[in-house]
Amino acid sequence: MAAAALLLLAAVAVVAMALRWLLLLGGPAAGRLGKRARMPPGSTGLPLIGETLRLISAYKTPNPEPFIDERVARHGGVFTTHVFGERTVFSADPAFNRLLLAAEGRAVHSSYPSSIATLLGARSLLLTRGAAHKRLHSLTLTRLGRPASPPLLAHIDRLVLATMRQWEPAATVRLMDEAKKITFNLTVKQLVSIEPGPWTESLRREYVKLIDGFFSIPFPLANLLPFTTYGQALKARKKVAGALREVIKKRMEEKAENGGSIGDDEGKKEKKDMVEELLESEGGSFSEEEMVDFCLSLLVAGYETTSVLMTLAVKFLTETPAALAELKEEHANIRDMKGKNQPLEWSDYKSMPFTQCVINETLRVGNIISGVFRRANTDIHYKDYTIPKGCKIFASFRAVHLNNEHYENARTVINETLRVGNIISGVFRRANTDIHYKDYTIPKGCKIFASFRAVHLNNEHYENARTFNPWRWQINNKLQNAVGANIFTPFGGGPRLCPGYELARVVVSIFLHHLVTRFSWEETEEDRLVFFPTTRTLKGYPINLRLLSESIC
Repeated sequence: MAAAALLLLAAVAVVAMALRWLLLLGGPAAGRLGKRARMPPGSTGLPLIGETLRLISAYKTPNPEPFIDERVARHGGVFTTHVFGERTVFSADPAFNRLLLAAEGRAVHSSYPSSIATLLGARSLLLTRGAAHKRLHSLTLTRLGRPASPPLLAHIDRLVLATMRQWEPAATVRLMDEAKKITFNLTVKQLVSIEPGPWTESLRREYVKLIDGFFSIPFPLANLLPFTTYGQALKARKKVAGALREVIKKRMEEKAENGGSIGDDEGKKEKKDMVEELLESEGGSFSEEEMVDFCLSLLVAGYETTSVLMTLAVKFLTETPAALAELKEEHANIRDMKGKNQPLEWSDYKSMPFTQCVINETLRVGNIISGVFRRANTDIHYKDYTIPKGCKIFASFRAVHLNNEHYENARTVINETLRVGNIISGVFRRANTDIHYKDYTIPKGCKIFASFRAVHLNNEHYENARTFNPWRWQINNKLQNAVGANIFTPFGGGPRLCPGYELARVVVSIFLHHLVTRFSWEETEEDRLVFFPTTRTLKGYPINLRLLSESIC
């Protein structure tokens, strides 16, 4: 009986999805545009699934570009597709991406697939809008946007070295796993002041399951089918939220016992964490659920993107010996000027110009976040097209970052790591009004994906765009103009610019410093880079380590 009931529910769900697809295909927005205004050209693919399987198949390979390149060649830099259950306008055009980032909250708003929205929570930083987003973004910037703080720098330095001390000499480690331990423990410390231990490791294991469900299909029965990826992610989300809720409840009780004050005991904590910021902000107006969703989303942001950036920087450097040699020289000079085991300071970080080039190029080529989703709040007119209100849009950063028209040798170490890595591949937005761009109109309500990856790997913007080449960032006025013109957008832009972008650079720089001054390494086996559901190496990038100095012990 139970099986029959599940089958009946599944049939109802399929019929509902089919009706929804038919409505979206014709759609009131499409009919409302009239004869003169037109959507960007493209294809809606197969019934129900659209072109989702083609997109996923492409992004599960080291070279997802054909999915974008074929459609750009056929339709231009802005085209229409149908992915994740919805008609979506896909942008590989840097000018249109810039328009979307700047128009946040007016013509468009953030709009991610329902799988992500459900797993992060409606009150997360990624999903809130307007005044609610502004106050959360401001709080995050206050806490994470000041990496020059001596206590924070000292904590990052200690955490990196503590992780490296666990590496056995001549041992094999999966670098991505080790990097994720560092970033997760650092983020937990910043959020709730809990040191690494069994609690943090248990929480991290659940987070892995949660993130795996981000781009899975959130069909209606997923919560009843825990063996599916999305079902497992939902279970993990409950466990993570429950663990955070316990910590937050305890803090709220402590505050109530102290008469509404956190307390003035200097010995309690070196510095306020994010939960204290939330409890003290605006007279303690944040609800328990708001704080849970907010902390959960910051854990995802801090854990996933920075650790992938660290791993890809090492991978790209290993594959580019000249860049690795120059990076080693830069950090050897810094270490020579300091005592053997002195922690790094802000002045040391500012003395790492080539490291910043490496990070930028890794971000550009790796495209860890490919782009952003937005939804049109109004009709958007672009070139000869109209994107109707309500339509979803994807702005691809990767397509621009790897385009030789924008970057010389674009697919050739922090700037180049950022460019090649494309940690943020793009962003989702939804149009709040009709958007008119060039000859097109994007109707209000349409979903939009702004692809950073498509821009970062475009030869129009970067010469040999698909080559990792950190030297391209050395005093290059053209590339500085690219940054200013939002062609280089590894951390997004506009009101939703990542508030922790400078902290991410600091963490990667300190990690690279200790790695290259204390170890040599070699790859144990070939490892491929894939981009779905998130940017990562398939095997976690296993390397053999050799200790250069006993100073780490």
